[in-house]
Amino acid sequence: MNPEAQESAGGSELESDFNWDEYLEENGVLAVPHHAFKHVDHSLQTGLTPGMRLEVCVRSEPDQPYWVATIITTCGQLLLLRYKGYHDDRRADFWCDVMTSDLHPLGWGRQQGRPMRPPCGVRKKHGDWEAVLEEALAQGGSAPAHLLKGAQTGGDPADLFPPGWCVELQDTVDPGVAWGAQVEDNIGGRLCLRYAGTEGLTQSQARRWVFYLDPLLQPPGWAEENSYSLTPPAVLCGLRSESEWEEVRKNIRQPKEEAFNRDFFKDRPVLSPHCFSEGMKLEAVNPAAPFNISPATVTKVLSDKYFLVQMDSLQGDSEGAGPDSSFLCHHGSTGIFPVHWSLKNGVPLSPPPGYQGQDFDWADYLKQCGAEGAPESCFPVEQSDHDFVESMRLEAVNPVSPEYVHVATVTRVRGQHIWLGLEGLKQTLPDVITHVDSLDIFPVSWCESNGYRLQHPSQPTAQKKSRVAVLQPEKQSQLKATPPDAARQQDLSQSESAQGNGKYSCPKIFFNHLCFSGPYLNKGRIAELPQSIGPGNCVLVLKEVLTLLISSAYKPSRVLRELQQDPELRGHGQGETLKAKYKGKSYRATVGISRTADQVAEFCRRTCVRLECCPNLIAPHMVLEHCSENCFLLTKTKYTHYYGKKKTKRIGRPPGGHTNLESSTKQGSRRKKRKPLSVHKKKRLSTSVDSTPACSPLGSGEEEDLDEDYFLSEEDSGSEQQDDSEVSERKSQPASRCPTPTEPRPREGPRQCRKTPHLPSYSDDENQPPSPKSGRVEVQEKLHLDSSPLGWSITDVTRFIRTTDCAPLARIFRDQEIDGQALLLLSLPTVQECMGLKLGPAIKLCHLIERVKLAFYQRFAG
Repeated sequence: MNPEAQESAGGSELESDFNWDEYLEENGVLAVPHHAFKHVDHSLQTGLTPGMRLEVCVRSEPDQPYWVATIITTCGQLLLLRYKGYHDDRRADFWCDVMTSDLHPLGWGRQQGRPMRPPCGVRKKHGDWEAVLEEALAQGGSAPAHLLKGAQTGGDPADLFPPGWCVELQDTVDPGVAWGAQVEDNIGGRLCLRYAGTEGLTQSQARRWVFYLDPLLQPPGWAEENSYSLTPPAVLCGLRSESEWEEVRKNIRQPKEEAFNRDFFKDRPVLSPHCFSEGMKLEAVNPAAPFNISPATVTKVLSDKYFLVQMDSLQGDSEGAGPDSSFLCHHGSTGIFPVHWSLKNGVPLSPPPGYQGQDFDWADYLKQCGAEGAPESCFPVEQSDHDFVESMRLEAVNPVSPEYVHVATVTRVRGQHIWLGLEGLKQTLPDVITHVDSLDIFPVSWCESNGYRLQHPSQPTAQKKSRVAVLQPEKQSQLKATPPDAARQQDLSQSESAQGNGKYSCPKIFFNHLCFSGPYLNKGRIAELPQSIGPGNCVLVLKEVLTLLISSAYKPSRVLRELQQDPELRGHGQGETLKAKYKGKSYRATVGISRTADQVAEFCRRTCVRLECCPNLIAPHMVLEHCSENCFLLTKTKYTHYYGKKKTKRIGRPPGGHTNLESSTKQGSRRKKRKPLSVHKKKRLSTSVDSTPACSPLGSGEEEDLDEDYFLSEEDSGSEQQDDSEVSERKSQPASRCPTPTEPRPREGPRQCRKTPHLPSYSDDENQPPSPKSGRVEVQEKLHLDSSPLGWSITDVTRFIRTTDCAPLARIFRDQEIDGQALLLLSLPTVQECMGLKLGPAIKLCHLIERVKLAFYQRFAG
């Protein structure tokens, strides 16, 4: 394809404020799960696996010798180790951080002349511990040095290829030919390589994009060590004379200064022998233009591992098959199929160029060519066990212009092959056919996490509202500056200059994160906000401030509700629509925002008081060290008493109708109010069985339109701190609870336990710790496990949680991709911080985890 066509098929110049969450929500679609991209998961792992051995410093000894230890399990950068000599005794197992611990491969201690001696416990068990050491060193199984080095420097395996390093690339047609290349850029393991000898050339053929796990990528000197030929690709041969290429070849053969980790290439999978022979026909996808499936022929068998496939053409050599129509294959290659595969899977088969006839027929074509189709036994058995479903979204490389990565939609799934529609193109392309294990597809937000530009669909003009892009430089994203960013900054400057000196100009609003954040806002998230917002238009600046506050809340929908129902805030100015997202649902509400500069200070103060935080948390002035309100001296209870809103006592609670859900309206009122806050429920791909008891306020969340009473109940649950009067009132009333499945239901009728509508939130009895005054102690029966949790997948963990009384948390386990090993490592601080649970549900979950650990130790640990 010529450069003009490539440019047309490439990405368009789009603004960079694309948001995946908003895109998925607006289109009502799901993203392909992150764990479906095995190569991306591999690039983020340390590579250290259970069973590997290493040498670790024994810090309990005075001279700090080294001893052999075995990796029992891993959790990110944490390793659970067991010293050699303890055998199956796990009492001395210990955790270490691979980034801070003194870890080395086997044999390192002797090479460096370091003392080798076990800890005291091993010496007591083994008097001949020297023999234990010799046995351990002889057994091998060492953790590779490059993995330990990469983990200790905080890098991923993908970081083993920094810019400037040299590699060799096997030819895509002849596996016995290779050529040198230099890494120009490394984007999350995706390498931009420039062929040796093409420095200063701008031809697109001079560069090649590959993922660092590509089997054709080899270390320097690989061709010479294996007696292969060093030859530049055919498309480059005409760029220089043979004498010039010979000079480049000498430079490639020269040893490089950097010490390349060849251990990285040792663990590659071994290719299986194939049974193809020359002349066999098959169906194939051309890797150079993967837009359709066409007939192809095995033109050459290179070895028992490799063979060459060429796309068929009946137009002759000059007009038909070009240089990109042949490609290298092996037994496990993707994109090749037996004849009639398209017919069996309901996929159109494109006839070869020059084919005469309307409908292609394999029987006639084989008879015309005098050939036979490759038997199905030549192809690997195709599995369909993957997570790709039609309409799901992901990010994919443009095969015509591989420097571009686009938003992509799964349009068709057949076996392990998928069809992708690319978005954000200047000129539309047909759907791209690729394999689910392709190295050119990535999960959503991969580009954002690696600081790379994503080509996305253009947004309608109505959605291109100007945003308050006035973040401090130190807090701004580190993405590369692009022209759309500069244009957006220019629009903001023009907006500020037009209104900068009038009464509608808002001064800087500071986030004073040292001040008390109150019960609704997360102090850690407040600290991550920019130092200030503004100056600029009052409405724009204050709207951005409120948006950031909502996003920093423990429960964003609750903060949005507080801001909406404050009459004093409503009276401050015009109404603006704000959004909040919580537990997969989107909430919208109209909040009054001040329009003039003289109202800004009072507006900020009233907002803080409404959220029960320090009045100086957001203010037109900066709090440097000590707040004028001395908020750091007050506890939450005292602070709520002095600055918090006054909660009114609830009256008219019907007898026997006690509920843990609080509402700001009377229970006896049946009059429906206006519903200013709408709820938009995301579509779900699959539904789970609702295991919640009938009387629990937890449910499947089927309702899409909740009236105000029920919405208040949802938002208030577990969020408000009750004052002493309300607590005493609650104590004075008899608590009515729903009978458990093992208890007889009372005969008084349904009034004793009125069914509460299903709401996707947690009730107060889950968010509050168990009361120590409870007189009834339940003895839970012993937990029985059918399999070891160490081998549980994410699906297994989610399925197990759904069978317990922590079933409402199953979705969190699935979204955060917690497998069995991670489940056993969860603790109370981790659960509260990472999973965002309050104390009650966190304690309940940790109690369940302890039961799982106990059952695991009793049955599987031995």
